[in-house]
This record gives sequence, structure tokens and C-alpha cells, in this order.
Amino acid sequence: MARKKPDVAPPSIFVIFGAGGDLAKRKLFPALCNLKRDGLLPEGFAVVAITHQPISDEAYRDYLKTELPEITGGDFGCQQWETFRSHIFATALDFGEADGYLELGEVLRRIGAQLAIPANYLFYLATPPRFFGPIASRLKEAGLTEESGEVWRRVIIEKPFGQDLESARVLNRLLHANLEEHQIYRIDHYLGKETVQNILAYRFTNSTVEPIWDHRYIDHVQITVAESVGVENRANYYDATGALRDMIPNHLLAVLSVVAMEPPNSFEADAVRDEQTKVLRAIRPFTPEDVLTQTVRGQYGPGKLGGREVAGYRQEPGVGGDSKTETYVALKVLIDSWRWVGVPFYLRTGKRLPGRYTEVAVVYKHAPNAMFRDASFGHRDLPANMLVLRLQPREGIDMTFNAKVPGHRMKLGTVTMEFHYEDHFGSEPTTGYETLLFDCMNGDATLFKRADNIEIGWEIVEPILDVWSALPTRNFPNYEAGSWGPKGADELLERDGRRWKDCSIDCNT
Repeated sequence: MARKKPDVAPPSIFVIFGAGGDLAKRKLFPALCNLKRDGLLPEGFAVVAITHQPISDEAYRDYLKTELPEITGGDFGCQQWETFRSHIFATALDFGEADGYLELGEVLRRIGAQLAIPANYLFYLATPPRFFGPIASRLKEAGLTEESGEVWRRVIIEKPFGQDLESARVLNRLLHANLEEHQIYRIDHYLGKETVQNILAYRFTNSTVEPIWDHRYIDHVQITVAESVGVENRANYYDATGALRDMIPNHLLAVLSVVAMEPPNSFEADAVRDEQTKVLRAIRPFTPEDVLTQTVRGQYGPGKLGGREVAGYRQEPGVGGDSKTETYVALKVLIDSWRWVGVPFYLRTGKRLPGRYTEVAVVYKHAPNAMFRDASFGHRDLPANMLVLRLQPREGIDMTFNAKVPGHRMKLGTVTMEFHYEDHFGSEPTTGYETLLFDCMNGDATLFKRADNIEIGWEIVEPILDVWSALPTRNFPNYEAGSWGPKGADELLERDGRRWKDCSIDCNT
């Protein structure tokens, strides 16, 4: 059974480490304001913003009042801002200084007494990854992770969760030395998207879908996460990371696990995550030979995007002129399970592509069309049915199928049935973090990653990292900005007699 969520989150204090950064102002505070707008935050709720430089409560509130309208527009989703702002506090802290955590404990107790909030603390680590372990250690030393009775303490960890398998294991060991697994919430904001969650609802509540969701009917699956932006102001991080580390172990494998998982016995957190983990364990390991034939890497050069000339990756500020960092990745993934035997999953992600598209395309096998050999399409060229689960833009579900064109001849055409969330349900502005924060406040870890899930993701990409580091590419840049990526990505599918779906055909940016 699905876990019933409460109407309002329990009283708590939300502590943001790194509250002076972009994540806090662009995602976390807008998400909190949206939760407040929707009546999901209790009266007994406060936010403590931890910054490097000392700043008063009023100065930080004024900073938010200036910044947030520019990011979210208008009243930034919080009609009750004046009430909410009085529950926002700020304090400075050196992340490595033990005494500062004792002082933080005093701040939290003072705010709790002032606003009649029980000692439920949610710590959000919106910091560089090197601080994750030290912060967890200092919180424990200060007694801020201790739970007793109904009092809970939880920690949200942002990505990247390690740079490879060994670093992910080290980080997990550090966290487990200071926290129980049920206190750790490893966030992947893709799992907070309504459309990702709706994949589960669409699959498991419709009798027209689940019975044909396997190798007998599905030819292949494509998962695309395309970005039109370049590295923007993240060159220091991105040039040391690359598209493979940045996107595959977390976002794309998270979507794959939702698409490919078996039905869980319930929608309790561990039941769902058990099934997702089984899918990842069933992915066929990449041999060195597989890496050469089933993976593609690319780096964008100068090109034209949206009618304007854009620089190549190596010309971006902060990027070296001979950088070997990939900005594009395509993979062919095979899952060794009864459901998916012989069904390839093609994954691709890249920067400076023609638009911002995230979608899952499920391509079905051809029906036996011999009777239509004389129709205009000809039975060999009759397009296969396709289901498109679109995460952005224009979130929704499309089904493409074949039908007779009106007229006296048997002429066939392809038509698409479209469902758009906004048209049917309406929409409120969201950041993708609202559901995740609300779930964490309620102790629901269903949409968060477990330690084993994180490590398996790195196990999958580790052989690719090894081969790519041993055989540096010599042909970068190998695709123009504004194109759909390197030629090798097209050849990856062409060798199997398939081709990539053009995401821009069905979507308007």
C-alpha cells in the first residue's frame, strides 16, 4: 500500500549549511515558500541559514526579499512572506570548528523555545562535497544527531556523492560512523519531479500498460537528458567531473530504475528502493571491449544555438584550451532480467544540445503488418508505436500509433495522442524540491537514495571511467554546439538498426 502522507509536515527547524550559495536561493527557499503557500508547513517551523560570514537575521531576510522575486517572479510563491520571514534566522559557522557546533546547538534551542518548536532538526548540506563527512562528524560530537522518543534528526546530502566507487564508499562509511541509515537522505532532485513519480502510477495502475511492459512487446527504450546551456559558472566543478560522473550514476540511472523496476509489494520506502536496486544490480557489467563499442563521449565546439553564435567548451571561462573533459555521453545498457532480456536501454545526456529536453521514449516492436504491404507506408516502413514520457518541457505523456488516413484508399498515417499535465490539472510554479523536502520532514525516504543504490551506480560506470582515463580521446571537440551530439552517438543506434528520437519534434521550448 502507498504510505498516506499527513496534511501538514511536523514541527521542525530546517538548518541549511551553505545558505549563501545559489542552491539555497534558487531552489530551497522557493520550495519552502511554495510549501508554505500550499499550507504544508506547520506554524511551528523555522529556518536557520548558516553562512561563512556573519550576517544578522534582518540582513539575511532582506537579502532573500531582494533575490527571490528575481528568481521566481512576483511574490515568489509565498503569499504569507511577512509571516514566514520572521521564522528565518541566520548564523555564521566555520564548518570545521567544533565550538561553532556547540553554539549552533544553543541557537537551535533558543529558537525552539521562542517559537515553541520541538527539537526536530533537518540539516541540509548545500555545501561542496568535501564538507559532508566533517559536518556529520561535528554534528554528532555536538549531540545534534541524537534521537530520543519522538524527536528526530535528519541530514540531507546533496550530490555529487563521490567521484568514483571508492570515494562513494568512503563517504558512506563516514556518514554511517556518525548517523544511522534512516537519518541519511541522499537527494536526487530528478526523483522529485512529478513526471518521474508518475511513471510508477502510469505503469502500475493501468491494465493497458503493465501487461505489455517487457521484452515481448518493447523493442528498446531511450532516455534523454539534453541541456542547451554550457557550463555557465561551474567550470571549476565541471571540468574535473564531466558529463558521465555528473549525470549517469545519479539522474539517468535513477530514471532507468523507475522505468525498469518490478512492482514492489508496497510503496514503503525500502520496498520501492529494493526493486530499484535489483534493476541496477541486473545491469550487465561493461567489459573494456563493451566500453569501446557501447559508449560514446563528446565535447562541444563552437556553433550556433538559438540563432546566436556560442563558444566551444574549451573557450569557456575557466576551461583549459586542451581539456579532455566530456560534455556528452551516450550508452547502450543491457539488463539481464526476465522482463528486459534483449531490450537495450539507450541513455544520452549532453550540454549545448538544441534544447532542454528530458524524456523517456519506449519504442514497441512492430505488429505483424503483412496485410498492409500495399498501403502507402508499406509494411516494412510502418513506424513502430512509441510511448513518450516527457519530463520537461511540457510535462506529459504521448502515444504515437498508426491509423488509416480518411479516403477511398488504404493509406496509413502516424498520429499522436497527447496528455499534458498543465492542460489537465493546471500547474503551480515548483522547483522540484517541494516533494523531497516535505517527504524528508515526514520521514519518508522513498524518493531518496540508499547507500547500496549509490554504490551500485558507481560500480556500473567505473569500467567506463577506467577505460576513458586509460585511453584519452584525441578528437575533441567532436560536435558543434546546437547539434544533437557526436556522430558516434548516431552510429551507436544505427549498428542495431535503430535511431534516436528527435525530442524537438514533439516539444516546444
